[in-house]
Amino acid sequence: MIDHRRLGRELDLFVSDPLAGAGLPIWLPAGAAARHAVEEYVRELERRAGYQHVYSPPLGRRELFALSGHLGHFADEMFPPMRMGDDELLLRPALCPHHALVYRARGRSYRELPLRVGELGGMYRAERSGVLGGLARVRAISLNDAHNFCTLEQVGDEVREILRLIRQAHAALGVRPAGFRLSLRGPGAKYVGDDASWARAEELLRAALDGVDHVEVPGEAAFYGPKIDIQIVDAAGRESTISTVQIDFDKPEKFDLSYTDAAGARRRPVLVHRSLVGSMERLFAYLIEAHEGAFPPWYAPVQLLLLPVDAGQADAVDRVARRAVDAGLRVEVDAGGSLGARVRDAARRRVPYVGVVGAREAAADAVALRLRDGRSLDPMPAADAVRLIGAVVAARSAQLLPAG
Repeated sequence: MIDHRRLGRELDLFVSDPLAGAGLPIWLPAGAAARHAVEEYVRELERRAGYQHVYSPPLGRRELFALSGHLGHFADEMFPPMRMGDDELLLRPALCPHHALVYRARGRSYRELPLRVGELGGMYRAERSGVLGGLARVRAISLNDAHNFCTLEQVGDEVREILRLIRQAHAALGVRPAGFRLSLRGPGAKYVGDDASWARAEELLRAALDGVDHVEVPGEAAFYGPKIDIQIVDAAGRESTISTVQIDFDKPEKFDLSYTDAAGARRRPVLVHRSLVGSMERLFAYLIEAHEGAFPPWYAPVQLLLLPVDAGQADAVDRVARRAVDAGLRVEVDAGGSLGARVRDAARRRVPYVGVVGAREAAADAVALRLRDGRSLDPMPAADAVRLIGAVVAARSAQLLPAG
């Protein structure tokens, strides 16, 4: 069975060291390079969709989380407080309290809505050691998160647009959803808000899911509102949530958020929580297994590995490497050992493009490309090879050659 923990070790993507602590993985350079490419893509996708990105601290005063409801409904999953003078500081279990503070940093007009506040931010969950594993279940979480503040009339269109963005991101990354869930309120006292607000939120989510196959799951809602959860299944058959959209009438009330409408009256916004691709940790646990470590070229840790046949091609390989780096590609040169051993090592590392430079290629400023799928291309000018790889990367394609 494919296991992202084993592949993570073999490909030097991340390490879990007991000295760092359980559930606190360290991203190694190769994993960090892949993650950075994905983060850049998601951030740009959001920017083009009208999101404004912020930075907020991963901890806050006890009073912040008491106001948000997390202390009352989520305390078991939070780390103990830290005493700092007269304050008690807590590592946050979610980003929404800080984003509510972003919204209320100044007065708002209806002309600003929807206000889409995005962040790739850190949060922390006090998970039991027995459920931790690799990147799939961790205590330090880097979440692709956003909070969209809307008028009630805008919520339906906003949720539908979020679902479109989720599909677009999944297609680029190679995520294959296992299903959609409408997670609803169940029996018990763990929920906040009135029945009318819950009914309206559920109605809006059902309307956005019109035509989308889904199951309704009572008891799986957030404590503040219902949600659409998009599920994945890992290589061991375990199901988890990768993306989510949630409607929240509670936090705008708790934080006394408002905007001025066209008539000058003070109105309460609706808060839509959403994550396009979830946490970087859970996302990459899935992607490592789904691609068996052979990431699409656009977020492969090394996109082009250059191999001189012998020391006589060192200068020629350096010129090709500089050209590729200037074109924005992630490039390495491997000049040690036999050519056959280096080609085999490139295959082990799942590098999408290997460029071999012998005496003939060096004289012609050319490179012979070998593709990850086993194909070899005839030697071509180095500039053409760089353009070919750049076209695949720019298209965020899973293919190794440009379409057409």
